[in-house]
Amino acid sequence: MPKICDNEKVVNKYCRDIISGKKIACKEQRQTVERYLSDKKSKKWDFKRDDANFVIDFIQGVFVHKKGETMTGEPLTNKSLKLTPWQMFVIYDLLCFYEKGTNIRRFHEAFILLARKNGKSSFAAALAFALATLDRMSGSTCYIIGASQRQSKQSFDFMTHTLNFRGDVKKSAQKRNADPYKCKIIDNNQEHSIEKHFEDGGTLFVEALAANPDKQDSLNANLVIADELHAYKTPKQYNILKEATKAYRNKLVIGITTAGDDVNSFCYRRIQYCKKVLDNSVKDDQLFVFICKADENEKGEVDYTNPAEHEKANPSYGITVNPEDLMADAVQAQNDPQQRKDFFAKSLNIYTSAMAAYFNIDEFKASDRNYNWSLKELARLPVQWYGGADLSKMFDLTAAALYGRYKDKEGKEIDICITHAFFPITQAYAKADEDSIPVFGWKDDGWLTMCNNPTVHYDDVVKWFLEMRRMGFKIKRVGFDKKFGREFFIKMRKAKFKIVHTAQLYWVKSQGFRRIERKVKDGEFYYLHSQAYEYCVGNVKAVEESDDVIRYEKVMPNNRIDLFDASDFACFEMLEDISKTMATQKWLHGGVATGIDDKKGA
Repeated sequence: MPKICDNEKVVNKYCRDIISGKKIACKEQRQTVERYLSDKKSKKWDFKRDDANFVIDFIQGVFVHKKGETMTGEPLTNKSLKLTPWQMFVIYDLLCFYEKGTNIRRFHEAFILLARKNGKSSFAAALAFALATLDRMSGSTCYIIGASQRQSKQSFDFMTHTLNFRGDVKKSAQKRNADPYKCKIIDNNQEHSIEKHFEDGGTLFVEALAANPDKQDSLNANLVIADELHAYKTPKQYNILKEATKAYRNKLVIGITTAGDDVNSFCYRRIQYCKKVLDNSVKDDQLFVFICKADENEKGEVDYTNPAEHEKANPSYGITVNPEDLMADAVQAQNDPQQRKDFFAKSLNIYTSAMAAYFNIDEFKASDRNYNWSLKELARLPVQWYGGADLSKMFDLTAAALYGRYKDKEGKEIDICITHAFFPITQAYAKADEDSIPVFGWKDDGWLTMCNNPTVHYDDVVKWFLEMRRMGFKIKRVGFDKKFGREFFIKMRKAKFKIVHTAQLYWVKSQGFRRIERKVKDGEFYYLHSQAYEYCVGNVKAVEESDDVIRYEKVMPNNRIDLFDASDFACFEMLEDISKTMATQKWLHGGVATGIDDKKGA
């Protein structure tokens, strides 16, 4: 067995401290350490330390700080960069595992989620240059991609500062006598690059770019640093970078970011996927995950004034992150709610809904987790179902919904919402890319039908209602505003559904909206864990009027709320039917009070 070096001793102690609880860590951080220890014992991978030790020693022996101060206020400029235990762990986990019997490293993608001021940019820069040097014999090409040029320049400037400090830069005055093995740096308005030739014949090239998929189709690299993923607008911006590495076997795309405020963004969905990898519900041996965030309860709430939660989100807590500053920011966020969203996202790595979004999606998820009926089980329940539909004008997202209420053995009345989406396949690729709508994931999960036409045909929607009825759902009535699809209205009647005209007026939609909102807060709302429905809920922007009604629309023009709209219509039909039934009972019993206000609904 190889002798354990000082670097590995630091990594091993870090792992022991995380597992034992001596080092405070979030659930995801513990899972990453457990995964590392399990893989280390597994015979599936070869464990080789040489590359990791080279990178660690290179960074600590070559790189210096460009600016900053220690916790005691001492200047750090031009002092050697010392890696923290968590940074050494990341390097060891990334570089030590190999496919059995080969020189091909296991991990080809990495996702690293860190709060601000944890040395993210400097670590990314040092790691990129060290890896490019490690793989120089393959003609290393490394791209640092930021959401903006200014962001990627931070890492680039950190590299060039070290190179200038070490005297490893060709000076223009040297001309013919220039050392051929010194770095050539271009840093102007057109290009920000570093090129170096080594005496052993290896080469490296590093360039800082802004994320622009229209200009990056021709990139060819073995290493990409995708910085600030939360600011990437579409999955294409990331996928183009993955495509750029396909010519290499030892390739690596590192996504590194803080949290954001758009729960329907590529980055948020990437985090959810990474959590599944850590939970072993998804198998992805080529993806390395390192997530540091505060822990949340079932409703998404965070004890944000607790120092332990601060430390969970900040692995450099007490090293580059000042605990007193964090606590001061937490108290300010407590006293001034307008500061809270940014504190959650940037200091605790908690994704928050956009300020314009009305609902807290975590409340929906918490309510939904209370139940786990399948469609077949729901069809057998003694529930009266009500339908709703929201049809697209031509070739966009179309939605249908069923809504019912079920009283369980404990007497609790649970509202159940079943939704289904439709999308024309000819538009799917464009909309998935342009508007970042995960229609293909919804299709795979069974929440969406991909229509083989340029537009969504009404027959497809009618067919879904028929299939639900054949499955056993007793559909009493379906609400729809026929001025938005008279042909659909007629087809539903031909299929022997009781479809009623329901005008899309804000005071009508407000009734279903309020019912859903109340049931969610009471933990009595179930939507079959549909991620498509969650997506639409997260895009709802609402304004409360003076008469307690509510007007709602989508947060941004390229968002979709159609599934929520359809559930709102279906809920209103249920309330309308309840009101009429109870009004009839009141008349039959000689005017006995029912507690129902016929004007406002149930």
